[in-house]
Amino acid sequence: MQKLSHIDEKGQARMVDVGAKADSKRRAVAQAIVKMKPETLAMITNGQMPKGDVFACARIAGIMAAKHTWELIPMCHPLPLDAVRVELAPLGTDRVRIEAEVSCTYHTGVEMEALTACSVAALTVYDMCKAVERGMEIGQVCLLHKSGGKSGAYQRQSED
Repeated sequence: MQKLSHIDEKGQARMVDVGAKADSKRRAVAQAIVKMKPETLAMITNGQMPKGDVFACARIAGIMAAKHTWELIPMCHPLPLDAVRVELAPLGTDRVRIEAEVSCTYHTGVEMEALTACSVAALTVYDMCKAVERGMEIGQVCLLHKSGGKSGAYQRQSED
């Protein structure tokens, strides 16, 4: 059985020592989907939500979340992020697709930052729209791509 890097010899959780790892350019892309009624999505795209611009607020929330991932996920390291991009777009008539791309040059990856950005952006969409619809669903939060580091590249296979 492979030894888990976040578990010490006593079986207790620990933060991994990444100090000896070489710096490399790291990049991760993740996504989340928010499902809602077509009427709710129409209100978003037409700028009719009572709380304001849903996509702008969610984009900023996602960027902020990526920068603070280490404060939210116990074993994450604080990272010197080079860039965070969060994009939101309608997907069909009843969904919003959120994609986050995070990059840095460091000795540990940025997958958690990309996933956190998507998750918090999705929660922000929910918060901005809950007065209109409480039945929205957040799902399909997943890593799409990662590059850099010892483990190399990962590309999620399409589920179509």
